[in-house]
Amino acid sequence: MSRAKTPVRPQRQDVVYNSVAVEKFICRMMIDGKKNLSASILYEAMSTIGEKSGQPALDVFNKAVDNVKPMVEVKARRVGGATYQVPTEIRESRREALAMRWIIAAARTRSGKSMAEKLANELLDAFNSTGAAFKKKEDMHRNADANKAFSHIRF
Repeated sequence: MSRAKTPVRPQRQDVVYNSVAVEKFICRMMIDGKKNLSASILYEAMSTIGEKSGQPALDVFNKAVDNVKPMVEVKARRVGGATYQVPTEIRESRREALAMRWIIAAARTRSGKSMAEKLANELLDAFNSTGAAFKKKEDMHRNADANKAFSHIRF
């Protein structure tokens, strides 16, 4: 039985920055379908980023997401009763999804007054290659590097 690939739907752009990545970030951050709240939080964070960094907020946002994108991950593979952690490369869409998810999770666990302030600080940290989301990427790369010996085991 063959499985047909699901067609990739075209993504919309957000209204303020005309960016597909920003729209994806808003949708990922959304809780209980409250997209307007999610968008207002992100736009407030972006204005804070623009003030603090002195650079265009969209450039800082894109660079922050690029800095957090992982290149490899480990996947469990069972061979002859033993489970090996096999490092595999990640496709671009999953890289972006993981990076956004990690930034949002790190911002939510951060201490601060408002979510917009926490998100702005986490994005600035990711832009400067520091912070919890960047650390998660580094940990994943370190784990993949430690299991490089099993890279000959393919999926």
